[in-house]
Amino acid sequence: MRENEFGQPIDDDLGLWEPPDAAPEHKTIHGRHMTLEPMQRTQHAIPLFHAFKRSENSMWTYLPLGPFIDAAELGQLLDSFAKLRGMNAWTVKVDDVPVGFLTQMRARPDEGVIEIGWVTFSEELQRTPASTEALFMLIDHAFASGYRRVEWKCDALNAKSRRAAERLGFLHEGILAKLTHYKGRNRDTAWYGLTNDMWPDLEPDFQRWLDPSNFDENGEQKTALGR
Repeated sequence: MRENEFGQPIDDDLGLWEPPDAAPEHKTIHGRHMTLEPMQRTQHAIPLFHAFKRSENSMWTYLPLGPFIDAAELGQLLDSFAKLRGMNAWTVKVDDVPVGFLTQMRARPDEGVIEIGWVTFSEELQRTPASTEALFMLIDHAFASGYRRVEWKCDALNAKSRRAAERLGFLHEGILAKLTHYKGRNRDTAWYGLTNDMWPDLEPDFQRWLDPSNFDENGEQKTALGR
């Protein structure tokens, strides 16, 4: 740990880093197993609604809204994403079929911080290479856009989301009690972070895991993505 002229410990300087101009570019991102397409209510609301309808309603337990009674109600949520400053929403498409969505949100370019949120995957997307790749691609997109830190926050009781964060390489930074509330109940929030200096060691592991050679003819992984 370095010190200033007063003998006080101070952190590393910023080096060559400069704040990005804005939120990461909202563009189509192609992966090996899926495509991230900028969300459009007119094209995505109906197929997403049907994908979610084929899933158990338990997928909505730890999300602020849902399940939705029809595609129009879901479309209202999708419309709201476009109005929120610092948020970009993507639809996850597998074989050109929408099966989930997720967002980059709460972008703070001056600080180089952004959050992955609203991870809403239908059952046919959950626990697949496509779901891992969608998250990997958005994290990588954030760092490639000049951000220094990506955050992940979830209900502290949401074990599935917490396992996902840790599998992706996020570090658990604590639990904030009664940070918010939703659906008539309290939410203690588990807080996770991933920084740009961690990413060069993690990114090759994702590339190796996502390579088609890592999966057998039944789509089962040969080597796990270990953390």
